[in-house]
Amino acid sequence: MTATPAASSSRPSKRPRRRWLPYLVAVVAIILVVAGLRPRPAPVEVAATAYGSLRATVSEEGKTRIKQRYVVSAPVSGQLQRVMLKPGAKVIANQTVVATIAPAPASPLDSRNRALALARRDAAFAMLEKSRTAQDLAKSELRRVEQLYAGKTLSPQDLEGAQMRETTAARDVVASLGTLRQAEAEIADATNSADAPAALVEVKANATGDVLHVFQESQRVVAQGTPLLEIGDPADLEVAIEMLSRDGAAIAPGARVEFEQWGGPTPIEGSVRLVEPAAFTKISALGVEEQRVLVVADITTPIEQRRSLGDNFRVEAHVIVWESDRVLKVPSSGVFRHGSDWAAYLVRDGRAVLIPVKVGRSSGREVQVLDGLKDGDEVILYPGDRIKDGQRVKPLKV
Repeated sequence: MTATPAASSSRPSKRPRRRWLPYLVAVVAIILVVAGLRPRPAPVEVAATAYGSLRATVSEEGKTRIKQRYVVSAPVSGQLQRVMLKPGAKVIANQTVVATIAPAPASPLDSRNRALALARRDAAFAMLEKSRTAQDLAKSELRRVEQLYAGKTLSPQDLEGAQMRETTAARDVVASLGTLRQAEAEIADATNSADAPAALVEVKANATGDVLHVFQESQRVVAQGTPLLEIGDPADLEVAIEMLSRDGAAIAPGARVEFEQWGGPTPIEGSVRLVEPAAFTKISALGVEEQRVLVVADITTPIEQRRSLGDNFRVEAHVIVWESDRVLKVPSSGVFRHGSDWAAYLVRDGRAVLIPVKVGRSSGREVQVLDGLKDGDEVILYPGDRIKDGQRVKPLKV
């Protein structure tokens, strides 16, 4: 019984005191909370500024067209025979027969119209006789006046009047004779139209090249001047580009042009020949009125490298308005408007730093840097509103 208190008093000495453990847990918890609440570096895409070539272009859609086009028209009215030529056929000027026409015969005269034609012929004959008599009288008068004028009996004005009357009478004879012949030809054509069919008229090509369009292919009656087909040289192409007037004003004749998406594996080249002096109004696909001007460019690439390119084909035209072989440039997504100026975010010591920059020409994807950046600077791309000055960032190379 006396040994029990001694055993119980010895137990606390065997257990170590751990009062510091709750404090340690609290400190670790605080550290974890602070670390969790601390903002992490924002991942950003960066690109380095570098020296290289840059060019500024104006890009628009264009259409090819043949420079010189020739329309072959019907020289007479009549029955057009079927045109056998198809688009793409080769023709030679003044040699290849492109169409044949049977001239329309003169309409026969009925009894009433025949009587009227005979009456017109008789009236024309009577008028001719009358004008001849007036001419003989004017000639006689002119001879008498010339004799009196030689004897200094009449004035020069009297002589000039007699000469004018004789000339007028001679012209009346010629006019009356023409009217008579016209009336006689009308009667003769109407009489012989049923007996003598007119010969076929051959229509020949008026230019050397290829047939572009056949307007009248089937057999039919055509009037004089009706377009039959169109001829042109597919090798002699130009490109018409509709541009905004403000862009066209910055383009000078002789500017270099590159044409893409024309159907070939590589771009073809050309040069601006003309910027038309007058603009026109066009409604865009969004319903906005735009002032546009036509820029005409010649294709300089040899025909052997663009044989598949034809008339009225669509192309993507890039007119080069400025270019340089060595400029400091940066992707366009790395600069942005900051107030009325331009700015960019640089990565320095793991943080984003806002830097004002001065930019120059732009190619669309890249922009020229005139001041504010130097070669090798890492610029944040697409910063948007999520990046602030001094913010910690994690660069990601693109």
